[in-house]
Amino acid sequence: MHARRNKVIRIALILIGIGALYALFVHITGVGVPCPIYSITGLQCPGCGISRMFLALLCLDFSAAFHYNPVVLCLLPLLILVGARKIYLYIRYNKKKDRFCDVLVWIMIAVLVLFCILRNII
Repeated sequence: MHARRNKVIRIALILIGIGALYALFVHITGVGVPCPIYSITGLQCPGCGISRMFLALLCLDFSAAFHYNPVVLCLLPLLILVGARKIYLYIRYNKKKDRFCDVLVWIMIAVLVLFCILRNII
């Protein structure tokens, strides 16, 4: 159990470090990673605006975060719940599959696909 906990902590710290470096890079240069789908097709994918949304959240600017990607912002608490549950089950029971989390992930995917279609029609 301790090895699994340490592995999760190590991965979390790496991801937080990468996110902090990216935020610092964007803050200093003003240049972010462009969306390849938007660059090629001119259509916004469900993830367009996520980087700007998270940067706005770091500044506690919730209205700007909502403007950049409202659906992902609304799904964020559910995503955190799913992530926390999966981490808990992995650390505590070494369980990697969870039907409840899988169903929630598929619901979130369906919502994001619908959002992608509607955001490009309107």
